[in-house]
Amino acid sequence: ILKMPMRIRLAMHGRAHQRIFHLVAVNQRARRNARPAEILGIYNPHVGPNDDHKTIEWSVDRIRYWLHVGAVPSKSVVNLLELGNILKPGSIYSNSTRPAQPTPAPSLARTQRKNRIPYNYCASRRPM
Repeated sequence: ILKMPMRIRLAMHGRAHQRIFHLVAVNQRARRNARPAEILGIYNPHVGPNDDHKTIEWSVDRIRYWLHVGAVPSKSVVNLLELGNILKPGSIYSNSTRPAQPTPAPSLARTQRKNRIPYNYCASRRPM
């Protein structure tokens, strides 16, 4: 897979509380709602009063083309593409194949405070 400065990501549009998202191919350095190279689909996450599910319309051929030329999808786009069976769950873009983030070591500051010698301690007064 070639590295390319293109991303497949979601661009937010619409009024507050009624957002829709355009699935776009865009330069990765561009702002979120920048003019895309191509609009690949529309995702409406809202369920209407007459609907019982969320809707997404996309061009599968164009998405596969952009993936083939090296565009990298964002995490949220990977999740949508896996739900739509465009990407396999074990693909190279999948979150599950990325190495797990190492857990930070417990802070030593607390344990050092517990084992710290009191301020008024004098070594010469220690019982023998």
